[in-house]
Amino acid sequence: MQQNNAGGPIEPVYETREMRVTAYCPCEKCCEEWADGITASGHVIKKGDKFCAADKSIAFGTAVNIPGYGEVLILDRGGLIKGDRLDVYFDTHQEAISWGVKHLKVRIEQ
Repeated sequence: MQQNNAGGPIEPVYETREMRVTAYCPCEKCCEEWADGITASGHVIKKGDKFCAADKSIAFGTAVNIPGYGEVLILDRGGLIKGDRLDVYFDTHQEAISWGVKHLKVRIEQ
């Protein structure tokens, strides 16, 4: 962990936003022609991975804390993911459908 001038740890700075959070899986129904198991950031998807897709205004590798999903990194993009919207990743289509659409207060590391 980095330290500040006083020798103490540097605490991350967060922004909290109300966001529309949907879900997807690696299937062709969700990803269309991009259903190749590799995210827009180049991450090779493995079973059990947890991450999300965000608008280009949030950089790849940014940590976000999503209630009910956890703290994960932005590793993907999506054609419909614009503005205050996130798409969380699940291994199966059924899990993605079960998530549904949620409006949540998401904490974004700055």
